[in-house]
Amino acid sequence: MKSIDFEPVGLQSLSRQIADQIRQAIIDGSLEADDRLPTEDELAARFSVSRPTIREALKRLAAQNLVRSKRGPTGGTFVNRPSISDLSDSLAGATTLLMGLNAFSLEEITQTRLELEVICCKLAAQNRTSQDLEALQHELDAQADVALSAEDFCASDVKFHRLIADATGNRMLGFVMHTVIEALQPVANMVAHRYREKAVIHQQHERLFKAIELQDVVLATEILTEQVHYLAEQHRAALARK
Repeated sequence: MKSIDFEPVGLQSLSRQIADQIRQAIIDGSLEADDRLPTEDELAARFSVSRPTIREALKRLAAQNLVRSKRGPTGGTFVNRPSISDLSDSLAGATTLLMGLNAFSLEEITQTRLELEVICCKLAAQNRTSQDLEALQHELDAQADVALSAEDFCASDVKFHRLIADATGNRMLGFVMHTVIEALQPVANMVAHRYREKAVIHQQHERLFKAIELQDVVLATEILTEQVHYLAEQHRAALARK
């Protein structure tokens, strides 16, 4: 078990201050994945607080998926290794909340999505595998179903663009794009779906798929740009009608 030097805490929000100090120790590498934390009694003594305060601090960390508990003789509280998916979902949720509060303009949203997805299209066209193409084709088949609801179409739309990000072969870019796509695309889609034709989006996706399959970088980015601008116009129309 590693010995970590913690700073004294004030009287307000003790559990939060303790959780913040442990979180910082994880961030700066003082505590690493799978390291065991001191016991509740030991932490209570180090911070000069009660055990319930320590439990509350650990609950905060567990809610952030930073620690996990294990029972038994070899049990205790251990530093967790959050998955890329967990962190991406967390960031997407925060971004979606900010969008709902109008923290970003439509122009900012459009520019961000366009610039990042153009990079994805270029790399996907260069690096896509047969498995990537198969997964993209599966979503295209789903979108071709005329009985597909608007909500399910939006979900497939999101998945299609996430698959393009995955096809880049760049895990860091995939992580960033999963956050962007999950946060930005569903909001735009659900606002705009009444004012657009699903067939238009599906046709754009089919053309984009073909360009990626042919590894035509220029054509792929042109089609992606066309779609992003089309969605932005539909979004403006939806907002104007509200």
